[in-house]
Amino acid sequence: MQAIEAILSRQSARAVTLKEPVPEGQDLAEILQAGMTAPDHGALRPWRFKIIEGDARQRLGDVFAEALILREPNSDKAALESIRSKPLRSPLIVAVCAEITEDHPKVPPVEQVVAAACAAQNVITAAHAKGYGAIMLSGWPAYDEHVKSSLGLSRKDAIVTFIYMGTPDGTGPVKDRPSHEAFTSVWTG
Repeated sequence: MQAIEAILSRQSARAVTLKEPVPEGQDLAEILQAGMTAPDHGALRPWRFKIIEGDARQRLGDVFAEALILREPNSDKAALESIRSKPLRSPLIVAVCAEITEDHPKVPPVEQVVAAACAAQNVITAAHAKGYGAIMLSGWPAYDEHVKSSLGLSRKDAIVTFIYMGTPDGTGPVKDRPSHEAFTSVWTG
């Protein structure tokens, strides 16, 4: 698949439609290597890819439930089970994180997060080019200190997204994309 074709045809797959097989071995290595080519002011390479699969998905669900209890001590069983099941929606998750270099003289934290987001975009586009489906999801767990700490991140760092990945079952809708023209203007000063 040509690069422009991969970019223009990429669609987010609903997480629950993603099944085995997942990218592994050389496929996964190439998908993650695509993330390494992201634009990166200062060559800081702030992105970190955390692979979550198998039983680790259940553990991540437990971490989400622990975080919910810390946020809302009176959470009912249904809410806890709902948040606990989120990581089980697909067979593979890549948590894309930004390890922030504080007080950098030229690259503020927001640019480091943007670089990690660009890496995430490259990862999902590369996954699509290899025939896999992916979707970037976040929600409050991505901003929760307990979740960040459980993933080995410090307070200064960020979870940019959780990329849910697998082989799409083909049931997702094809989205029409608007023309860029409605989003583009020429600035003349």
